[in-house]
Amino acid sequence: MVSRRHLVAGAAVTAAAATASTLPKPAIAQSMPELKWRLTSSFPKSLDTIFGASEVFAQAVSDMTDGKFQIQVFAAGEIVPGLQAADAVTNGTVEMCHTAPYYYVGKDPAFAFGCAIPFGLNSRMYDAWLLEGGGLDMLNEFYAGFNIHGIPAGNTGCQMGGWFRKEIKEPGDLSGLKIRIGGFAGQVLTKLGAVPQQIAGGDIYPALEKGTIDAAEWVGPYDDEKLGFYKVAQYYYYPGWWEGGPHLQMFINTAKWQELPKSYQAILYNAGHQANTVMQAKYDALNPGALKRLVAAGTQLRPFSPEVMQACFEAANQLYAETSAQNANFKKMYDSMAAFRNDMYLWWQVAEATYDNFMIRARAQRS
Repeated sequence: MVSRRHLVAGAAVTAAAATASTLPKPAIAQSMPELKWRLTSSFPKSLDTIFGASEVFAQAVSDMTDGKFQIQVFAAGEIVPGLQAADAVTNGTVEMCHTAPYYYVGKDPAFAFGCAIPFGLNSRMYDAWLLEGGGLDMLNEFYAGFNIHGIPAGNTGCQMGGWFRKEIKEPGDLSGLKIRIGGFAGQVLTKLGAVPQQIAGGDIYPALEKGTIDAAEWVGPYDDEKLGFYKVAQYYYYPGWWEGGPHLQMFINTAKWQELPKSYQAILYNAGHQANTVMQAKYDALNPGALKRLVAAGTQLRPFSPEVMQACFEAANQLYAETSAQNANFKKMYDSMAAFRNDMYLWWQVAEATYDNFMIRARAQRS
């Protein structure tokens, strides 16, 4: 026999369920449409760090939308070549891409500020300039002219100076050197007589192996080991003064960006932050072991001489002055970044650099 108390309780549950079914769903749930986008990367799948950032990004977006927003990631060459990723976004072939903005300095030199300029910012300074120094707002104002909206999505940290078939002891050794190098740095090296080549990551090894180029830079030990450069070039130089903290971005077609609910725009930004953090963490964790293996395999590790560094620094400053005089967008961003850099290094020399230098010396004494 069922008690009256149980009957009343059961009726209450039934009534509550009926009432709940008639209540409107939360507004946030109604504003989350099911979307399927395509993302083309400028990088090959073999580079799990830099290509992998796109996969981290896409997974984060799916997780934060309960699978309602799906982004399919394509490697360089699967839809368009790696160096045409931005064009595919501009013309609407794909909704978005993951790329190094300085690949497109041929369109406008101001694209360099979306990634790195020679003797620019390190990775933490770059994040600070973008997020707190007005850099991202200036970039998106500029990108709008190319039907693009940019989101921060990766950093490699300071890169290496690359692989050379011969030693570079003085500035004159750069004269006539055919070097694969991306972005604005090639124009700096041109002032010193080098012959820069812009070649996508997956095509560098055969060019170096065949002697089409004399030197090549990519990222750092982990990626460079994967690409096998140590097999065809002996000398590995540092630092990559043209990429003190190169930043990568997600480029999104402007119309597609504007169509998104505000919640999805926020999710894309936060997924970009996750990709940014994960990429640099992987490089920082994986580069030391790779560097040890490269040296053990016979790689000759070399620093650029002070004379080479100074000559390149002076050439870069000369180029910045020339370009600023001709390009208002470039001047606006260069003036902003240069002022920010000066303040950052004022602070850096007080605590960050002092601590790091001490720890480097302490490690050497104990090893």
